[in-house]
Amino acid sequence: MARRYAIYDVFTSRRLEGNPLAVVFDADDLSDAAMQAIAQEFNLSETVFIHRPASTAHSARLRIFTPSQELPFAGHPTVGAAVAIAEDFYGEPERGLDLMQVLEEKVGPVRAAVRLKPGQATFAEFDLPRKPVRLDARFEKQAIADAVSLKATQIGFENHVISFWSAGVPFVMVPLHDVAAVAAVEFDPQRWEQLAPLAEGRLAGAYLYCRGGINHMARFHARMFAPEMGIAEDPATGAAAAALAGAINVFDELMDGHHPMLIEQGVEMGRPSFIHLHLDVAAGRISTARIGGHAVKIAEGGMLL
Repeated sequence: MARRYAIYDVFTSRRLEGNPLAVVFDADDLSDAAMQAIAQEFNLSETVFIHRPASTAHSARLRIFTPSQELPFAGHPTVGAAVAIAEDFYGEPERGLDLMQVLEEKVGPVRAAVRLKPGQATFAEFDLPRKPVRLDARFEKQAIADAVSLKATQIGFENHVISFWSAGVPFVMVPLHDVAAVAAVEFDPQRWEQLAPLAEGRLAGAYLYCRGGINHMARFHARMFAPEMGIAEDPATGAAAAALAGAINVFDELMDGHHPMLIEQGVEMGRPSFIHLHLDVAAGRISTARIGGHAVKIAEGGMLL
């Protein structure tokens, strides 16, 4: 009997844009090695496997794999899985439907809201299971510049400097002067592996960002590279956006209150993606944060496994 799977484009409402995700249903009998092999076979930035939850109060347990390793948490598999679970159960409802899910991930339980609307791409939003934390590391600006093929003077803008953050997966945040500098990046994975710090058992990915964007609604424009994860470049990275929230709050010195912002990524890859980030700040600290986006099914079928 064929094992069901679907491919979703995530952080977009248009097919063939955003970040593609493989969703494998009914994965309880798959071993870790089998899931890793399937993720390598799909060869997308991430594949998510849906299991029965440990708690009957929860919707599902998720296992998330890149082509080379398992992740404790990732944004686009969380959004994509939430959408896939809702659409698989409800189909296309005649009326709009708002749902709440709790998804079990290795980082902890993740609460997700899903909005189904007839004839429209489904939207999902989740609360960050972990707030972003700044990690200790020192960086040589010229070495970072060499790894991304830019001048050292192109790194940094306003109060933003190179920093190291994690909200479940570690990333080095590299602020660049403008969109042109981000577009000019030529990433050298060998140089990066020599200088990138280790945290939480993995080598940090590179998240390059600037203020503004191609889309006039975007507050930030970004690119992400993670050679250790088997990701040459990622069209949209929710876990990195979650980590970026910490840098934004610190360097922009956000006032207390609610701060919605849109992050665009994947433009240089021809896969424009839009990540909705909502921050609530109290006493200068992030009290709550949410990440959301649309997802659209692009394919479905059965695996002969």
